Amino acid sequence: MITRTQLAQTLSCAMSTGADFAEVFVEYTRANSIVMRRGKVDEISDTTIAGVGIRALLGTRSVSASTTDTSLSGLLACARSVADVICDSKVEANIHLIERIYPDVHPIKIVPDTAHKETKVDLLRECSKAAMEYSSEISQVTASLLDVDHNITIANSDGLYTSDRQIRTRLAASAIASRDGENQSGFDGPGRRMGLEMFDFINPTDVGREAARMAMVNLNASYCPAGKMTVAIENGFGGVIFHEACGHSLEATSVARNMSQMTGKLGQKIANEKVTAIDDGTIPNAWGSINIDDEGSPSQRKVLIENGILKCYMIDKLNGRRMGMEANGSSRRQSYEYDPTSRMTNTFIENGPDKNEDIISSIEYGLYAKKMGGGSVNPIDGSFNFAVSEGYIIREGKICEAVRGASLIGKGSEILMDIDMVGQNLARGQGMCGSSSGSIPTDVGQPLIRVKQITVGGR
Repeated sequence: MITRTQLAQTLSCAMSTGADFAEVFVEYTRANSIVMRRGKVDEISDTTIAGVGIRALLGTRSVSASTTDTSLSGLLACARSVADVICDSKVEANIHLIERIYPDVHPIKIVPDTAHKETKVDLLRECSKAAMEYSSEISQVTASLLDVDHNITIANSDGLYTSDRQIRTRLAASAIASRDGENQSGFDGPGRRMGLEMFDFINPTDVGREAARMAMVNLNASYCPAGKMTVAIENGFGGVIFHEACGHSLEATSVARNMSQMTGKLGQKIANEKVTAIDDGTIPNAWGSINIDDEGSPSQRKVLIENGILKCYMIDKLNGRRMGMEANGSSRRQSYEYDPTSRMTNTFIENGPDKNEDIISSIEYGLYAKKMGGGSVNPIDGSFNFAVSEGYIIREGKICEAVRGASLIGKGSEILMDIDMVGQNLARGQGMCGSSSGSIPTDVGQPLIRVKQITVGGR
């Protein structure tokens, strides 16, 4: 265990050549994963991540290093390597650390790491069995259960000393439906910042059936026509478009370097007045929630867009310096080996004024994107391309035949203005978000929305 005195010594060493701020990030993480294929356990993985990241700032300059040697000599050697690069002055820094304990709004009842593996295997078996029994044309099912116990301690030269324990659990099911040499897939993957009590309200059978249902829908679907259409995007993981095409553009990581379509637009109208977008890391037990960010600041609920007006960015300490703005609990990193930077937590479009049935009935001809998949985005101009993993044609205000192979193509700034109807069934979906500070858990979400016109890729 690294003592508070050792952390203070490490910080003093990191600042010994003239840095104006120093930070130590200590991590101990246990991650367990079980993968079941065709009803049999195929992989069991138990991983431990332990180490320390040290960072020094001087103005807007940042130097960092990491180590797995947590002895005092190892910590001081790592700190000296940072100090030797950040500046060449000689100063004495007297660091006094004061512990801060922030409220934990994410109660854990059953710590997954302490549960019997048989308990976890039984959950996977139930999920896999339900998917395989859904149809004789389900040819392959992969089910996985991941649990992570992520412990962090943060100390900095401002005197902060704090810690957090973040436990997460996720069940994922992937099903393949096959017919006449053709294969189509389906996926479901709920997760929470919870222990195994997550399964008090998430049924593994439902997860397996949902993955199989999607695979069968796509196996029986025809190809989607291409062209500009009105599109209704369903709730939950449909929010991935806002997350990718707009959310990343609101992170100070890109805003501060003038590499975002949203740079300099605070107070301006950037979306339809029906759009209010939130990033909220304080939602109890949500997949992307945090008590504190990875710089030790308490998590916040941030209104990014209010009635179409850009209200704030997501800001970390370093990029806040570049922008002349205060950090707001948005700093995240995959592990001690990465530098922290501004990232999303649980990001979603709020419920709007429109009834869901009115959204569908308003579309004479278009696409109903029930489930969204992955895609790519350029945060500089917001251009994106996202796959529709489950889609249906809308005719005369009614959802009709299933289609596959659809994608949505556009720009974030344009889609925000073209969202002209916002429904009232807000839900969130879980995912992993990759960026310069690694891969982190995030929720995406929205109610059913209507985009009056967007390019649909298809055949």
